Amino acid sequence: MISITFPDGNKKSFEHFPTGFDVAKSISDGFARECVAMEVEGKAVDLSSEIKNDAEVRFITTRDEEGLHILRHSAAHVMAQAVSHLYENAELTIGPVVEDGFYYDIDMEPVSEDDFPKIEKEIQKIIKARIPFKRKMVSKSEALSFFKHEKYKQELISELEDGTISLYEQGDFTDLCRGPHVPHTGYIKAIKLMKVSGAYWRADPDREQLQRIYGTAFFSRKALDEHLAFIEEAKKRNHRKLGAALDLFSFYDEAAGMPFFHPRGMIVWNTLLDYWREEHRAAGYVETKTPIMLERKLWERSGHWDVYHENMYFTQVDDTEYAIKPMNCPGGMLLFGRKPWSYKELPIRAGEIGLVHRHELSGVLNGLFRVRAFHQDDAHIFMTPDQIQSEIFGVLKLIERIYGTFGLGFHLELSTRPEKSIGGDEQWETATKGLQSALDQYGVDYKINEGDGAFYGPKIDVHIKDALGRTWQCGTIQLDMSLPERFDLHYIGADNEKHQPVMIHRVIYGSIERFFGILVEHYAGKFPVWLAPVQAILLPINDDLIPYAENVCAEMAGAGIRAEVDKRTESLNKKIREARLVNIPLILTIGAREQEAGTVSVRTLDDQVRHGVPNASFIERVLTAIQTRTPDLSIFE
Repeated sequence: MISITFPDGNKKSFEHFPTGFDVAKSISDGFARECVAMEVEGKAVDLSSEIKNDAEVRFITTRDEEGLHILRHSAAHVMAQAVSHLYENAELTIGPVVEDGFYYDIDMEPVSEDDFPKIEKEIQKIIKARIPFKRKMVSKSEALSFFKHEKYKQELISELEDGTISLYEQGDFTDLCRGPHVPHTGYIKAIKLMKVSGAYWRADPDREQLQRIYGTAFFSRKALDEHLAFIEEAKKRNHRKLGAALDLFSFYDEAAGMPFFHPRGMIVWNTLLDYWREEHRAAGYVETKTPIMLERKLWERSGHWDVYHENMYFTQVDDTEYAIKPMNCPGGMLLFGRKPWSYKELPIRAGEIGLVHRHELSGVLNGLFRVRAFHQDDAHIFMTPDQIQSEIFGVLKLIERIYGTFGLGFHLELSTRPEKSIGGDEQWETATKGLQSALDQYGVDYKINEGDGAFYGPKIDVHIKDALGRTWQCGTIQLDMSLPERFDLHYIGADNEKHQPVMIHRVIYGSIERFFGILVEHYAGKFPVWLAPVQAILLPINDDLIPYAENVCAEMAGAGIRAEVDKRTESLNKKIREARLVNIPLILTIGAREQEAGTVSVRTLDDQVRHGVPNASFIERVLTAIQTRTPDLSIFE
């Protein structure tokens, strides 16, 4: 008798060894059709697997994220099978699931997107055949023998420990795989190949050049169509295209991965920093600045040399080796250590907009999202151990306020000690518990990422959600007891003895360049009035009205509104159209009637027009929108 326990605590008994299908069907045929795989005692397995002992079982369905992951894993196998049918000399390597889809790296003749219809046609044949995925367990020697003509599989198998190895068969195709998979290929209701690129085997430029074919798959055509529509909308919001169209920033080969910000981009940049400084002053922070180049011995002392030097840039001055800083922390340590501190002066909250440089391979550079030179809105908080929880809670509330201003939601993840780290076990345990206590006090759900912390301490990662529902990791809160020890930092406690402070590293914008790019895409280039580089543009309908328009513009500028006058000899409709193309939030037209009445006609980006708005009323409303940092463009409702 086999007893199955479900997540809700209910149990069912079977007189034979049931498969996952058997158990699912015992609930209902409809439920069984929705099942993709199952978890038995916490391990994901195929539905065809027999359950031979009493066990806790959870079914993975088409509604679960894990179900979609399994479907895409199976789709990667189907694509590889189709390619092997069409390209006789194709040699397969690996085909993992990635965000929003999957890819397979294949050693084969070059292919392009023009070849996709042919491959997709073969994929559809395999799907319609409803070929079962069958798991087969073999010894290492049997696996090596089976794949004796496939050098990449041979290499992968040779690195595995001795013991049984799982293969998956689907008709005439077999692949090396842990599984699980959907029951048969017919579960793949919608699949599309997305793009192809080059990739080196094992990401090693000295190894073979492969074809990386990307695809995505869903349980329904509707879900695929929605995903493709999402991609099209994301393309429209691409910050690199919008950055050029709106004259915000650019890149040049002479400084790969290092952005150039234009005058309009600098207005947005400085407005972001003005807001940052305002919030931080209110939260009790002071601002500091440290050099971008520091001696090698400092980086050895901090521990960065041992674990991070491959990402750093170096130079030599007067026989002394220097490193350009990849992060601001060591300079912050020197600043704190410049004088003795009393426990009564703690916490010290020191912020820095620090320029850092990190070596990134050219292949991963991506607009403002992945650069080699960027600014971090760093802060280091030095405190006593009993201040840990309250200080972390304070940072969380500050993050909440700042992200809320931009209309960005967020969720939290706690990352624990990685394999490569510095510091003792007791330090790590104290730091991790401090973060957990603060998160519990904050009172929201959070995810735990085992082994994903910084090398010097555990951290809370803050993942923001933009207008398209995409998530981005920007903010982070890292608790560190190691660097204060390495730099012999101390304060005088109430007992008149020296004590080592605890330190928080934290960023909110993260990389300001990256946050800038996220905002461009979040707003689709249509910045709210307070953040827009040009907040209002005045369009006199003829040259006689230019002097009046300039006077109105000067009045607005004097009040603190970023306004311009378009004095070109173009038609009014063309001026309006071009102002809308660069997303100026307030487009003001001025004719003889407006001049006589002292008013403006206002067009906003929601395409609403309001006639006869008194100049003084306009200025008052716009200033209110700027001061309150309202995200709503309809400020005249």
